[in-house]
Amino acid sequence: MEHFDVIIVGAGISGIGAAWHLQHRSPHRSVAILEGREDLGGTWDLFRYPGIRSDSDMHTLGFEFRPWVAEKSIADGPSILQYLRDTATESGIDKKIRYSIHVDSADWSSETARWTVTATHLKTGEETRFTCGYLFMCSGYYSYSRGHEPVFEGRERFRGEVIHPQAWPENIELAGKRIVVVGSGATAITLVPSLAKTAAHVTMLQRSPTFLISRPDVDRIANRLNKMLPAMLAYRLTRAKNTNMQRFFYRRSRKKPEDVKKFLIESVRKQLGEGFDVEKHFTPSYNPWDQRVCLVVNGDLFSDMREGRASVVTDTVANFNETGIETGSGEQLDCDIIITATGLSMLTLGGVEFSMDGAPINFADTWSYKGLAYSGVPNLSSSFGYINASWTLRTDLICEYVCRLLNHMESIGAVECTPRLRPEDADMPERAWVEGFTPGYMQRHMDLMPHQGDRAPWINPQDYAHDRKLFRKSHVDDGVMQFR
Repeated sequence: MEHFDVIIVGAGISGIGAAWHLQHRSPHRSVAILEGREDLGGTWDLFRYPGIRSDSDMHTLGFEFRPWVAEKSIADGPSILQYLRDTATESGIDKKIRYSIHVDSADWSSETARWTVTATHLKTGEETRFTCGYLFMCSGYYSYSRGHEPVFEGRERFRGEVIHPQAWPENIELAGKRIVVVGSGATAITLVPSLAKTAAHVTMLQRSPTFLISRPDVDRIANRLNKMLPAMLAYRLTRAKNTNMQRFFYRRSRKKPEDVKKFLIESVRKQLGEGFDVEKHFTPSYNPWDQRVCLVVNGDLFSDMREGRASVVTDTVANFNETGIETGSGEQLDCDIIITATGLSMLTLGGVEFSMDGAPINFADTWSYKGLAYSGVPNLSSSFGYINASWTLRTDLICEYVCRLLNHMESIGAVECTPRLRPEDADMPERAWVEGFTPGYMQRHMDLMPHQGDRAPWINPQDYAHDRKLFRKSHVDDGVMQFR
């Protein structure tokens, strides 16, 4: 068995970031990245549907350590994938990646203070094992093998094609086709304008409306700064600007939801113009940021609807039939292709089976330590970004903290670090791992996640300003993280 100081699971945006931070902040450690797919990139290699793009600006979704210098701030999937490839190649991270290695299980040995990672080589079917002193899970939060697909009655009767965006076929003919997109989340909002370029017509069938906000794909201030200043300085200034804007909008949404709700709905009304039932189709029943606010780039969805290339129907699906979909109200939506943009299937730590000395670990029985580790589980962290801001803002901070933790262990001669509840934590109420966020893909699986408490460090606040202090300045040896 090969042994490494640190094994990273996943070579997407989180895993590449983790490897970079370890390489620069704890450079003498041996590191391997185990990736189940045949290429790096994670989400940005997996999703191939038309128009795939970021839902956050790349000055905050990009790595803190590597500037995004392209003209478009809201980038398409292939550009983001190239950014990740360039990052991995330039820093030599690509040489640390073992591809087609699917991690099945990990068992902690108290005797040796090591994880034994059991994996399957997907090309040969052979089982392989590795050991490591520290395991860093960077495998994302959803299943790569399948998206969430509700059971639609009569699906087998439909004579056309039914496609989930996560399993987009390579050679699908879209030109001149009538298409129904089921869903109104970020994927649907991206897909509809892309499909409308060549389709005969695209209908977005939504069970309920989603909050939408329009913004250009070009950040003029960022591009101006790039012409005037060194790349890294311009990037840092833009990153700070955009981070503060994100935080302001989110906090405003929490403190004065009705004001933000009115602003968003009136913005949609102005862009659509006359003749649209904004109350029915674009007025959600929840408050802004109870679910993510979806980005409409350059107002493309609204212009497609104004000009008749796309339309929206707010209703439920009664059943699929030979020619399309019958809605709950009895309306028939005839089409050639149905796209089920119905969300993700969430996984806890990549679906890996964890155990300690052979006994299974149930993460639903643990408490979340700083949103990255788990009570009673040694030498394990997971990288999970923000749900209310750009993902990478938080994963960069988590990587810094893990490096601090590993360096502290080395300085005191420790081989094990485990967050443990203090006596004063015994009466903590069990709160959901993420609170105040209600999309279906989260709620369907929240019972599988660790608990959140009501006091530090057992909280997961999803607050960048708080996390910067927590991960960069707080003491690693805080009385909760126990060392052996």
